[in-house]
Amino acid sequence: MVRPAVGISASNRALEAARQVAIVVGASLFVALCARITVPLPLTPVPLTLQNFGVLLVGLMLGSRRGFAALALYLAEGMAGMPVFNPTGLGSLAQLAGPTGGFLLAYPFVAGIAGLIFESGKKSFARAATAASAAEIVLFAGGISWLYILTHSLALALRFGLYWFIFAEIIKVMFAAGIVSGWTRLRRVQ
Repeated sequence: MVRPAVGISASNRALEAARQVAIVVGASLFVALCARITVPLPLTPVPLTLQNFGVLLVGLMLGSRRGFAALALYLAEGMAGMPVFNPTGLGSLAQLAGPTGGFLLAYPFVAGIAGLIFESGKKSFARAATAASAAEIVLFAGGISWLYILTHSLALALRFGLYWFIFAEIIKVMFAAGIVSGWTRLRRVQ
């Protein structure tokens, strides 16, 4: 005979698991939506997108585990041929082999690092900005490393994958940190 409390508890666990899956799936789709906001730049094969902002926001909001899972799912969706990557690329597996491949493959780690740093202390704008900045270092290390492999030139890799993006990435870090710290303050008040 099953006691009702056990059934309720199991039901609650199932609902919570479904809720967590929905959050992760929704986060991967949010990044896919951000990827649609793309500006091709004339002197680099790497476009300026809102995708990195989405990755930072997901990592900061969901934490290290769910953030990593959401971006791993995002990559799996893209590799399966779903149109989740920025529309200027080749799509699917070809997108990962192209000039943006290093950035894309770093995304789960970027979200994981941002989440890990933010969740490990007092939730503030400064911590969120620090977490997002550290995550950006991981992002650009992956992206520039891949561009170096493709071009065999560190100067070209930096020109294609870094210089054009510094100002925009600072803005993305500040916006992501502002949104997350504001959300955190709002939740504390409730």
